[in-house]
Amino acid sequence: MTTRIFERSVAPGDDPPRRLHPDRGLPDRVFRGILRGGGGLVLAIMLLVGGFLTYRAWQALSVAKWDFVTTEAWEPEGGHFGIAAVLVGTVLIAMVAIVFAVPLALGTALYISEYAPPRIRQTLISVVDLMAAVPSVVYGLWGLFFFQGHVVTVSRWISTYFGWIPLFKVDGADPKDPLATATVYTSSTFIAGMVVSLMVAPIICSVVREVFSQAPVGEREGAYALGANRWGMIRSVVLPFGKGGMIGGTMLGLGRALGETIAVYLIISPVFVIQPHILQNGTSSVSSLIALRYGEASPMGMSALMAAGLALFLMTLVVNFAASSIVARSRSGATSDS
Repeated sequence: MTTRIFERSVAPGDDPPRRLHPDRGLPDRVFRGILRGGGGLVLAIMLLVGGFLTYRAWQALSVAKWDFVTTEAWEPEGGHFGIAAVLVGTVLIAMVAIVFAVPLALGTALYISEYAPPRIRQTLISVVDLMAAVPSVVYGLWGLFFFQGHVVTVSRWISTYFGWIPLFKVDGADPKDPLATATVYTSSTFIAGMVVSLMVAPIICSVVREVFSQAPVGEREGAYALGANRWGMIRSVVLPFGKGGMIGGTMLGLGRALGETIAVYLIISPVFVIQPHILQNGTSSVSSLIALRYGEASPMGMSALMAAGLALFLMTLVVNFAASSIVARSRSGATSDS
């Protein structure tokens, strides 16, 4: 912000006007230096990670070239490999997770910030934060041994009545046969995405709840003064104010969903073909591919895995930067920055 200093004519005997200068003492300079150093350190670590992945992936990228993005198979020793199939699987799993996580997170955030009694509000906040701290392997084991068996019935119902939509089609399924095997519905994109949604929902909820709590009190009271009920106030004040935070929190959750490894690895049945049917058995993701092939990889295979990791790193980086930009440009982001 530019400060203007106006000069005025000085009459004889009057003291000249004083110029005001900010007093940047030692504590302010130290604090500013710490902040700049922390930001520079984070940027340096990101550049080092990207440089390391690029260096280790260069051998594979020099062999595959642009076919690395369009090839479905994964045969590094034969020189025929790419991330087309695993990239599609990664995006589909993340999209399914976001579809389930966003409504759950928004509803929870609205209840905690606007409807929950004050005596239990802090408890609910702690519970949501603790859900984000649960290890991913716990979610994966729960999804594999408990959740999957219950979702298969839902998958069968969706494919029976909505199988005419290509996304919900299941090859080899016979809806008219009650004794048909259910294995065609297991280890699917749909199941993996639902499990991942429970992992990203607490992150989205925490971000959105914090944004909702910053809605201006004056605008809230003004809406009530004009005769609005609680939902009317939320619809006219809280939701418009938190629009940027909702989009940014969703994209942050998407970045987490794209990189989820162990839970997806435990649930899915890896296939290296593009699998667009989310209810059908078989899918893959970049992170689960790395976890699956890392222990047995040859030098070329290791370089190919590093190239896949580089692609995932760039994708999540773009998503997170976009989320930060949206939040910063919103009313809620401007309020928090000030």
